[in-house]
Formats: sequence, structure tokens, C-alpha cells
Amino acid sequence: MTGTEPSDEVAQLVSKAVGGDQAAWNEIVERFGRRVWATCRAYRLSQADAADVFQQTWLRVLENLGSLRDPARLGAWIATTCRNEALVALRRAKRATPVGQTWLLDRPTGPEEAPERPFLIADRDAELWSAFQRLSSRCQHVLRVLVVEAEDGRPSYEHAAEVLEMPIGSLGPTRGRCLTQLRQFLTEGINGAGA
Repeated sequence: MTGTEPSDEVAQLVSKAVGGDQAAWNEIVERFGRRVWATCRAYRLSQADAADVFQQTWLRVLENLGSLRDPARLGAWIATTCRNEALVALRRAKRATPVGQTWLLDRPTGPEEAPERPFLIADRDAELWSAFQRLSSRCQHVLRVLVVEAEDGRPSYEHAAEVLEMPIGSLGPTRGRCLTQLRQFLTEGINGAGA
């Protein structure tokens, strides 16, 4: 994307996506997805780190879409968010690089070939579910319906509103608050583990 999208059109897409319009969300991802990948490539991230940054960027967009001060500048906000996530990934990778043992670096770099990958995924998932269990039952139910049990990874706001007995317009803000709390629990767990 070149950043030349008409600002009114982008603001309308944001408004529709916040209101639960799946087609608007898909359009946002379609418009800005290449920009996110290009940013990941510009930082020369590994394939695995680039995939993580891509997903984390879209999670941040999803969490903050309804609270953007200037929805028309969504593209710039996404680019900044992706750069910040890429820098976090680079710092993490730098901390994990062994010094003086270059033979450890001579291994396959593909994410599917890394022998530790299943253990890292299991550890990440355990941390996530542990934090998830700390959420209120309402937040657990909302996130389960909108994220975990979403068909094909895409939540149906109509279905969620019916199951949760909530107005469609309150699903996004509720989900956002629950995700913020989940992130806080995850951050506490990471900081607590390092202490």
C-alpha cells in the first residue's frame, strides 16, 4: 500500500469494522496486509519472527480499532505498530543469540524445521491458557465465542450476540477490554518469571 487511500473511505471502513462488519475488517486486512509484510521484511526478521510480528500487529489493530483518535490515519498507525512489534522481536532475538558458539547458528532457519518449536509453542500456549483462566467467566465466555470458537478464524458477530445475549455494538468494546486484561495477565506472568 502506498498510503494514498482516501481518508474518508478508511475512516468508514474502521467504523464499520468496529461495528462488527466482517467484510470491512477483511478489506482493512487486504489493504494493509502487504504493508505489514513489507515492514517485517525491511527489518530482516526470520520467517518465524515475521509471522509472529504479522499476527501481533493485527492483534493490536483488532484490540485498538475502536479507540483510534484518527481512524483515517489507520495505515500510518498500522505501520508504526508493526515497526514497534518488529523492534520487540529483534530485541528478543538478540537476547537469545548465543555468544561464542557459532556452531549453534548453523541450523535450519525454517520454522517447521526448528526442533525446539513444539516445546516453545506448548510453553506459549500454557502461558496463554493460564492467563485466560485468570479472566472473569464473562471475559472467558466472550473470548471463547469471538476468538477460540470462531468458525474459520472469523468471528460471527450475529452468532456471538445471540450466544452471549449482548447487543452487537457492545461486543467489540467488551472483547477489547477482555483482551487488554488478558495481555496484562500475560505481561505479569512474563515479568514475574524474569524476577
